[in-house]
Amino acid sequence: MKKLQLGFKTEDGKTKILTLNYFKADLTSDEVKKAMQSIADAKLFVKEGQEMYHQAVSAKYVTRTEEDIFVESPVA
Repeated sequence: MKKLQLGFKTEDGKTKILTLNYFKADLTSDEVKKAMQSIADAKLFVKEGQEMYHQAVSAKYVTRTEEDIFVESPVA
């Protein structure tokens, strides 16, 4: 499964990752930066007085591969 991970700095300088499971495929760098800036500008996510997504710092696609070792079939 492919996911989009958006990296932000919080207002106090800590790292915060926002992971999206559903997104438009083949996004450009400019599209992602613009969307991340909109998230930061909205200032909707505040915890203990600190903006959680204060500054956009990174974005990447993450692909996870699963490989079954065995799967038991249900007993009828």
